[in-house]
Order: sequence, then structure tokens, then C-alpha cells
Amino acid sequence: MSFMCLPHASVISKLSRMIQRRKAPGTAIAFGVLALIWGSSFFLIKLSLEGLSPGQVALGRLAFGALTLVVIMLVTKRAWPRSRRVWLHMTVVAATLCTIPFTLFAWAETMVPSTVASIVNATTPIMTLLLIPLVMPKDRLSRAQTIGLVVGILGVVVLVGPWRMVLTGDGISLPGVLAALGATACYGFGGLYMRRFLTDTTIDSITIAAMQLVLATGLALIAAPFISTGPMQLTATVVAAISALGILGGGIAYILYTGIIRTWGPARASTVTYLTPVVGVTLGALFLGETVHWNEPVGGAIVVLGILASQGAIERWIDRGARSKPADEPACEAATPPESRLPAA
Repeated sequence: MSFMCLPHASVISKLSRMIQRRKAPGTAIAFGVLALIWGSSFFLIKLSLEGLSPGQVALGRLAFGALTLVVIMLVTKRAWPRSRRVWLHMTVVAATLCTIPFTLFAWAETMVPSTVASIVNATTPIMTLLLIPLVMPKDRLSRAQTIGLVVGILGVVVLVGPWRMVLTGDGISLPGVLAALGATACYGFGGLYMRRFLTDTTIDSITIAAMQLVLATGLALIAAPFISTGPMQLTATVVAAISALGILGGGIAYILYTGIIRTWGPARASTVTYLTPVVGVTLGALFLGETVHWNEPVGGAIVVLGILASQGAIERWIDRGARSKPADEPACEAATPPESRLPAA
């Protein structure tokens, strides 16, 4: 006899749904807090740069994040993996998901506003699509992914606004934008690398995050004599910014994200990336006095549209609209002879 055939199965099912509904507000709050934490990262980087060099910002961010997650590992009594293979692969992941992109974003923000950096960060899924043929050669881009990639690249061009450079000479710093795009390319590569080489591991997400940040901190310390030199001005603002950047963005955010995934699922949880540019632009404009040109949010919106297109969301909306037509209103497709239709892609 299956569980659902038991006399009280319907009552238990109703109780389960009630519990899920009660959890929903708490998850929604966690979702909003996560968007604020990740969206404020670029604002906090800009504040940290008032007293630290880009390399020092990256190192401080990693060190505070690693310390936070190590404490969480100790409190929750999680065990560190012993597999040498896992640690070697995680070193590559740590470099491409943490050390290099954190340094690049900090360097980029010495040349571009935090508002622009936060918008460019939204190109990570587009960069992931661009790198699939390189990292996952057996995977082919679908039609929806190809369309999304083209639209996303168009969004980046609009964001950069090359016409502003030609007409007025006050365009966005190209080296700064390229540094930020290099960071998102690292994110895309690191995510694909994990998918290719670490999908068979059973390590939980908090342990994975702790490994990343510990290894990334080690790599940053090795590079410190070359990229983290220079005087430091540790004002209260700088210390608070770099601490929040590491503790909240590197430690607490992972816990929130894990909880949201468990309640809402990974697809819905990942939509937080659509809100982070909104938070970043708002904080930069309100508290740093950064000017937002029309092409920057428009370019960001086109990038988000490309992401939605790559996920097949636009095609699903079109299909849903076609299915909702009245029965007495024939679709154009129905009038086309079957033998003349193109094969589905």
C-alpha cells in the first residue's frame, strides 16, 4: 500500500501545503535580503577603494568571506573533503569564480561607476553561453540559446554606448568595461568547469563555498606581493565596507541562497540575478551621486532579455499566447500545408 492510500494521507498533504505557504513569506524576505546583499557588492567595492588598492579589496573580501564560512563549517560540524582530485579541481574553480573576477571587478571600478559594474555583472549567463563550445565541446547551443547570445551581445554594445565616445568623448571607460566583462567571463568559465568536472560529487553547497573561498584566499595571498601593494587608509567606512563585502556577500549570502533553493527550487532562486543590477544602480545613484545614462539601464534590460530568450522563456510565452486564442480564430500555421512547413529546430 502506497503512502497516499493511507486514511490520513489527504490530511497530511493539506498540512504540508499549509506549512509550505507559511514558509513562503520567510523565503520571500530571504530572497529580498539576498538581492540587497549581492546588489550592494559594487557599492561596497567603490567605498572600499577609497582606502585600498584593487588587489587589497579582493584579498580583504576573500579573507572575511573565508573566515565566515570556516566558522560556519566548525559550528555545523561539517567535514572537509579528503579527495585530492576534488581539491585540485576546486583550485581552478576558486581562481575563476573568486580570485580573478573579484580582482578584476575591483580594478574595473577604479575606471567605471559602480552602477555600470553592477549592470555588466548581469552578462554572466551570456558569457556562459559564449564559452560552452570551449569548455563543453560536446554540448551544442540550441536555437533559443543562440538567439539569447546574440541579443545579449547587442545589450553589451548598447551598454557601452560607442556613439557617446565618438560624439561627445565622455563614454564609459573601455578598459573598465573590458575588465568587468573579463570578470563575468571568469564566472561563466568557472560555472561550466564545475559542471564538467565536479557534477559527480556529493558535497553540500556550504562546504563547496568554504573550499572556494579558502583556496581563493590562498591564491590571493600568493599574488599579494605583486597586486596588493600600496598604502592603506583604514577609515571606519573602508573597514565597514570590506567587512560587509566579505561577511555578508561571501558567507551569509550562501546560506540564504541554499535555503531559497531548497524551498523554491534552483530555477526560481536564480532569478535573484535580475534584481542585483537594480539594487546596484539605485545605491550608486543615490549614495555615490553617480550619473546614469539612458543607454546603461537599456543595455542591461536587453541583456536580461537575452538571458530570458536563452532560457526559452520568450518562446514559451509566445506558445502560451497562441494556445490561448479562441477556437474559432484559426492560427496562421493551420492554413499552411503540412508538406511546406520547415522542420523544427
